[in-house]
Amino acid sequence: MATVDRFGSAEHHDERSARGVNLAFFAESMTWFGIAVIGMVVVFVGLGVDGTASNERGDLSYEVKQALLVARGRGGSTAMTARDALRLGTRGGAAVLGRDDLGSIEPGKRADLAIWRTDGLELGGADDLVAGLVLSAPHRVDTLLVGGREVVRGGALANADEQEIAREHRTQAARLSPAA
Repeated sequence: MATVDRFGSAEHHDERSARGVNLAFFAESMTWFGIAVIGMVVVFVGLGVDGTASNERGDLSYEVKQALLVARGRGGSTAMTARDALRLGTRGGAAVLGRDDLGSIEPGKRADLAIWRTDGLELGGADDLVAGLVLSAPHRVDTLLVGGREVVRGGALANADEQEIAREHRTQAARLSPAA
């Protein structure tokens, strides 16, 4: 299985579909390139993140929001629902990776689960909490389980020092960046 990145095009979708090609859609990056292919290709479509090395947040919830906004910008307010966008980031991402053990909460699947608080001011007026979470993203995850292990508790890493990681990240980024 091949995966088409942000530079792939929808022009050869029949050929790609026949070959089992999947598409990882980076909504923010593709918006910059003027490429929006959601709903136009007959392949598995999922969302992904570039990460902080390319000056982005590395936050899938932001990509879910961007995918929704790009789809609606091209096709109108009914082109995609918040739940459709969320599905691209969960089940769609798992399908692109060929992982049937990920993407949904079901018996027999990995115990990967992200939980966000919905009782804060930013969602105070939301009558649809899923749409509220997607449209007001990004949010810091409150609890994150990966393979059943707690990775984030109360919005902070449970097993590592975030400040130390951030310091090391800045050090490495400075080392790799060309002199200004």
